[in-house]
Amino acid sequence: MKIALLGCGVVGGGVLEIAEKRSDMSVKYVLVRRDKPELGDKAVKDINAILNDKEVDTVVEVMGGLSPAFEYVSAAMRAGKNVVTANKHLVAHYYKELVSLASEMNVAFRCTPAVGGGIPWLVNLERVKRLDSVQSFCGIMNGTTNFILDAMHTNGADFSEVLAEAQRLGYAEADPSADIDGLDIQRKAVISANVAFDACLSEKDVPVFGIRSILSCDIAAAESRERICKMLAFGEKSASGAVSCYVEPCFVPAGELEAAVSTNRNVISFVTELTGKESFYGQGAGRYPTAYNAVADCADIISGVKEFYTSLVRDVPVDNNAAEHRYYVRFSGSDDFLASVESEKCGEGIITMPVPVAKMHEWAARAKEADPGVFIAGLI
Repeated sequence: MKIALLGCGVVGGGVLEIAEKRSDMSVKYVLVRRDKPELGDKAVKDINAILNDKEVDTVVEVMGGLSPAFEYVSAAMRAGKNVVTANKHLVAHYYKELVSLASEMNVAFRCTPAVGGGIPWLVNLERVKRLDSVQSFCGIMNGTTNFILDAMHTNGADFSEVLAEAQRLGYAEADPSADIDGLDIQRKAVISANVAFDACLSEKDVPVFGIRSILSCDIAAAESRERICKMLAFGEKSASGAVSCYVEPCFVPAGELEAAVSTNRNVISFVTELTGKESFYGQGAGRYPTAYNAVADCADIISGVKEFYTSLVRDVPVDNNAAEHRYYVRFSGSDDFLASVESEKCGEGIITMPVPVAKMHEWAARAKEADPGVFIAGLI
């Protein structure tokens, strides 16, 4: 296999290093924006050098972002080249277009490293669906938020100081918005739901509430109920075929698997009709874990894998009112809706009666205007 690598940053460098140690693949080109003498004649700045070379059969995209990644990946497929990507934003945003184009051009399209980093999550969703039906999934899909929440519980640290530590260690970007506002997890949830349920959800279908506003008193509230605060993604298919999918902080009972996941690690689980719950644990990001799954996708293509993880791209009804549970809510001021669902006090917040997820997220979005420090967490 002759590979063209689009981008050579942290993950791209890992892909280059792993692939070059193998006998069944080699990197012929690396698309770069600026000179990289260490790459020698592999480095090119013009995508056409890759598109016009018939020797290149697979493009690995690790440049990130939507543009020009979408244009480059689409052009590669039209040129008859297989595509592997670690870019969850790209796949979630252009899911239908990319899956459909790959099918039309009869090329492989794989994105295992886009969800779970080094965890073989998507390939196991694909595998279990050969004989079974996925009913739901749930998991910790972001190492940065898990690192922050774990440190707040174990060290009693404030959010701002833990975030600064995460940035120092390289777990969080200089602009951490995608992590702490839940957008990174939202994109992974979109891809997971689409593969699990043969659906075609987009980001707008998946409500999300992040941890930007979490305070030490919220951690204390969780601990007072023998729970641990975790940032989780959920997806579930109802008997009617409707799908619910959402992302939010949750107070998880201390004995549950998710509560025990420490530092920047991830765990993702699915529940199926025949096998019940299966969980996948490991490094959800990082140079070598993510690069490993990109190269593993290339190896799968060499072995004959040509399809995406599902051959179905269907518009399905999305109903986030179908899921409901109690919430912890901290909000300054009075509110008629909150008063109508309050069940009991909890520290500086309250615990609600069971509330539909869509309704609570709609309320929280409005509440931010009156109190930017509002915080909600589901009780599961």
